[in-house]
Amino acid sequence: MYTSFYKLNGKPFQLSPDPRFFFGSSGHKRAMSYLRYGLSQNEGFIVITGGIGTGKTTLVKNLFAELDPDKVIAAELVTTQLDADDMLTMVVAAFGIDYEGVSKAVLIKRLEDFLASHARNERRVLLVVDEAQNLPAKTLEELRMLSNFQISDKPLLQSFLLGQEEFRSTLQSPGLEQLRQRIIASCHLSALTEEETNGYIQHRLGIVDWRDDPAFGPTAISTIHEMCEGVPRRINILCDRLMLYGYLEELHTFGTAEVKEVAKEIKDELSPPDVHSLPAPLAPPLDEPAPDDRTQRPAPTTAVSDPDDGLIDNSDIRDQLDAVLANLEPVQGDGQEESHVARLERRIEVLERNVDRLTDGFVRLTRVLRQKDQ
Repeated sequence: MYTSFYKLNGKPFQLSPDPRFFFGSSGHKRAMSYLRYGLSQNEGFIVITGGIGTGKTTLVKNLFAELDPDKVIAAELVTTQLDADDMLTMVVAAFGIDYEGVSKAVLIKRLEDFLASHARNERRVLLVVDEAQNLPAKTLEELRMLSNFQISDKPLLQSFLLGQEEFRSTLQSPGLEQLRQRIIASCHLSALTEEETNGYIQHRLGIVDWRDDPAFGPTAISTIHEMCEGVPRRINILCDRLMLYGYLEELHTFGTAEVKEVAKEIKDELSPPDVHSLPAPLAPPLDEPAPDDRTQRPAPTTAVSDPDDGLIDNSDIRDQLDAVLANLEPVQGDGQEESHVARLERRIEVLERNVDRLTDGFVRLTRVLRQKDQ
């Protein structure tokens, strides 16, 4: 794999969130400050929003890595469309509390006892709800009700809500006034600037012991930023494929041409086939001539699409990268204690290992065929 070719000790652009790769852009530093502030207050809700792939989950992983497990009990919940009762069940399960075969009243009592027990031992309990934009208003109200648990006027549960951009509109719903009053801080993650994109790429490469091989030229960074619009996860997808391309072509420097070539490959792989470029169907002959009286038929023709003008529509590339991200979106779980994020990370790791094996086999085959041609 390209990690050996470039003498790296790991994959710098893996998709699974890893706090080691957290990059403190201006927006991400601000968001981390809000999260730390929320922890110091030990009450209310902190809201972090951002587009797909802007680094919300990595932000949470980085926060969890900072927590002292002896002082803070934290659980992360990745949600889809959950009603209020299902949300309560998921929260209880996330903290490892038995939830099977009992009524809602019993679940609430068990959760309250759990929170009170940790409070008596001077431990705080933190709930992080990711993908909060999918929650109906009634479910958000249920979360607010859970924040009412108190001992001596001290809240027992604090919640961080992370969601995509539309979550800001959801919070403005008329029935969520009480929830809005309990939000003590909020922050929106924006895309990286071109300068931050360069720093982001350099930072991730540095984590895996990069020694300027391969070199990313200024034009390569500029093109990556333009095509990915500064969205970190899009940058990861494009750069990972760029590193693989460099390995296959034995390149040690990347420029605009290489970035555009890889971006075009991603677009072509994910785009539906063009029916105009497929071979024209052959109509069966109505009258088959006798064997000794056959006339040579013309070879079937293939419709050819317009020649490529060499330009790449950046909006198409961004759409294709988002299509990859959409396949990684979490699905509704079954209430098990293991988080959806952990399952997704394991699936991604398995897929990455399979891709690595297939790539190695492809490279060996290519080299054998080249040797035969020589």
